[in-house]
Amino acid sequence: MTAPLASLVALADRCVQCGLCLPSCPTYRLDGLEAESPRGRIALARAWALAASAPTAAGETHLDQCLGCRRCEAVCPVGVEYGALLGQARAQQRIRRTPGRRQRWLEWLTLRPRRLAIALGLYRRLHPLLPAAWRSLPRPPAPRPETLPASAPVALFRGCIAGPYEAELRAATARLCAAAGAALALPAAQGCCGALHAHAGDTASATALAARNRAAFAGTPTVLTLASGCHAAVADALAGVATTRDALDFLAARAGRLRFRACHETVALHLPCTQRNVVHSDAATRTLLAQVPELAVVELDAGYGCCGAAGTQMATAPARAARFRQPLLEQLQASGARRLLSANIGCRLHFANATAVPVQHPLEFLAEHLLAGTA
Repeated sequence: MTAPLASLVALADRCVQCGLCLPSCPTYRLDGLEAESPRGRIALARAWALAASAPTAAGETHLDQCLGCRRCEAVCPVGVEYGALLGQARAQQRIRRTPGRRQRWLEWLTLRPRRLAIALGLYRRLHPLLPAAWRSLPRPPAPRPETLPASAPVALFRGCIAGPYEAELRAATARLCAAAGAALALPAAQGCCGALHAHAGDTASATALAARNRAAFAGTPTVLTLASGCHAAVADALAGVATTRDALDFLAARAGRLRFRACHETVALHLPCTQRNVVHSDAATRTLLAQVPELAVVELDAGYGCCGAAGTQMATAPARAARFRQPLLEQLQASGARRLLSANIGCRLHFANATAVPVQHPLEFLAEHLLAGTA
């Protein structure tokens, strides 16, 4: 047995097949199938690694459909590292078969930031003319110049798809950090975090992207992330080089220096799976929003436990992704909220493509309500 297969079996052997993960698993709750549960997928991956059974098309689909939310890890009594196991299982899957065309296209683009920017610029211009089936993402906003310096003790991770979509968020984060006593930098040489590739089993590309980001942030003591889905990949890449902090956590620790004007409004708060189960910055989000006087917050919790964006799945399996999103949209509509807040770029794009309610990162909302002269 090869070392990768032995590692996969060792991770799988920690599972005692108790089934406590089943109620927490969004895909199991949607389909009610054992093979759509963490326990079922672990059994499949282990059997294939040991050559106890041959992979089948149906089994590969069950592995594909895992959302990677890692809710199962939060309830596992023996600490199965399901995220690591899923990554290794998909790396083996990639050896067995070629990924779909959309997945390959997304991976190719995110490896090439300039071509990604060109593609999204073209998409912005053509968006109003495209049929609905081709508009898998909301229209990117008009470009705006980046004004952050290239070097400072605290730097911001930009990401890939977030580049054109989050210019206003980056400016908002800089305003909040300045009010909290920290100047932000935006190193130019950084790239995609590699999570998209790692989650699809493309470990070579993920490793290359990690190396690029290590070089880009060398000499920077602290790096802030804005997307909960990127955070773990950035933190792993920068281990031993820089301290990686979720920007929400960073600002919540300095909340005493921030003052906000009253907001007589109801907002809906979506807490992404990665924020709750990996980054654990959900408490920081609540702390910061509680600083806004008169604000009413409704947390969205309807449905299956995940919005369905799941990295690239909103693009590669849009109909299935929409099934996970629908109960949350219905709860949003019933809440009367005038905007939706979510701390992950993928979740926000997924929601924004299906609702007229403005969808923002919590920090963008907070910056709008920051009192002038706060310091």
